[in-house]
Amino acid sequence: MIHPSGFRPGDGRLTHELDPQDTGPQDACGVFGVWAPGEEVAKLAYFGLYALQHRGQESAGIAVSNGKQILVYKDMGLVSQVFDEATLQSLQGYLAIGHARYSTTGSSVWENAQPTFRATTHGAVALGHNGNLTNTGELGRMAAERRTRTGATDKHAMTSDTGLMTELMASYSDRSLEDAAVEVLPQLRGAFSLVFMDETTLYAARDPQGVRPLMLGRLDRGWVVASEQAALDTVGASFIREIEPGELIAVDENGLRSRHFAEPRPKGCVFEYVYLARPDATIAGRNVHAARVEMGRTLAREAPVEADLVIATPESGTPAAIGFAEESGIPFGQGFVKNAYVGRTFIQPSQTLRQLGVRLKLNALREVIEGKRLVVVDDSIVRGNTQRAVLKMLREAGATEVHLRISSPPVKWPCFYGIDFATRAELIANGLSTDEIAKSIGADSLAYITLDGMTEATHQPADRLCRACFDGVYPIELPEEELLGKHLLEIAVDPLAHTDALSRP
Repeated sequence: MIHPSGFRPGDGRLTHELDPQDTGPQDACGVFGVWAPGEEVAKLAYFGLYALQHRGQESAGIAVSNGKQILVYKDMGLVSQVFDEATLQSLQGYLAIGHARYSTTGSSVWENAQPTFRATTHGAVALGHNGNLTNTGELGRMAAERRTRTGATDKHAMTSDTGLMTELMASYSDRSLEDAAVEVLPQLRGAFSLVFMDETTLYAARDPQGVRPLMLGRLDRGWVVASEQAALDTVGASFIREIEPGELIAVDENGLRSRHFAEPRPKGCVFEYVYLARPDATIAGRNVHAARVEMGRTLAREAPVEADLVIATPESGTPAAIGFAEESGIPFGQGFVKNAYVGRTFIQPSQTLRQLGVRLKLNALREVIEGKRLVVVDDSIVRGNTQRAVLKMLREAGATEVHLRISSPPVKWPCFYGIDFATRAELIANGLSTDEIAKSIGADSLAYITLDGMTEATHQPADRLCRACFDGVYPIELPEEELLGKHLLEIAVDPLAHTDALSRP
């Protein structure tokens, strides 16, 4: 709504980045599913998505079935903006799936919001997806061939990999959804943690590499699946186990059943430990907060420095900063005050305010840092603009030395499995050496944790992790066409509308 005066209110969206011009790695999506007769499943899905809001803030949606029909409600914005009490009350049933989206393949528009929905001969299917497929072009051709073969009249062009999966599963008119899934899932390549449903059954599936997390939980009267354990805790479900790589589970009135559609080849995303997952998450048996603290300890051993105080860039650098302080013996302190109301605004700052950058969201505690030699710990550097502004602020507040320590190695490669990094050309570590980066951002010294040091902190063997954003070794083959990125399907529909994507590095 726009006020008659022309003022347009802020959208209230969360932002991880302190500087809108230095967007950090954008989270993967969050998925949630619940089968629980007698419970208010729409509200359970709402609160589950609320706990997963950090994983996607562009759109949110919930699909609910009462056993006879599926209702889907979705819109752009945060979970709390999309749903209200009246809307949730209208979504009555005993089975629901939910999704909080950050776009990977497919633009951030309502048409690509999830859950996606498709009618079938047997009923309908709704689906939510966390991850990103790498053979989207191949699947698009496969879907077109099936339309031609079956004489389907629905020619609506799918502009997301999730939409393609939904269409393919709905295209097997002679099979149940479960049998169709067993046919389609082995043909998918890339990262996918899925929740999907027909009128009576909840399904969940995870790619053979298990790139993105997916958890199974138990309610007194049902079952829950979610991207992270925090969502299970929020709705009062007890954690049972992770959905295994290559596994498909189904929950209906007969209970829970499981089958494997592919041989597991685990390659979990190491960046879940570094940044993406909530600190209270546990992935592959390793608590994320503990892993981040250990990364800080390792960093202190690998890159020691004489200083008076260790501080973090709020909030993602805090666990590693605590670990660095514990290992080094240098006291940990709070160097910044962060504005709790950091939603995006449509009011454009003046040139003066634009130059102030992160000061709109962060302010240095002069009384704490004045006259001190500081170690500043952060989880990663993308373009370097945020760190440059933070370090300048600290010097202006009286810091005598500022040493930057990063709890992940230099990010040099893009992710094709569900994280939207800056383009490779924009990644500062691709163009400059560590010393050159330090000079560019105004640090007295800069050091990153080693790849082995970060890996050891996860307690996972290196061969069970995807570390491609750091070492360029992609565990799932990347067809050349997929390098076009998130707008691949839209380019196929309208090449002229996305000429910028065709030339993007």
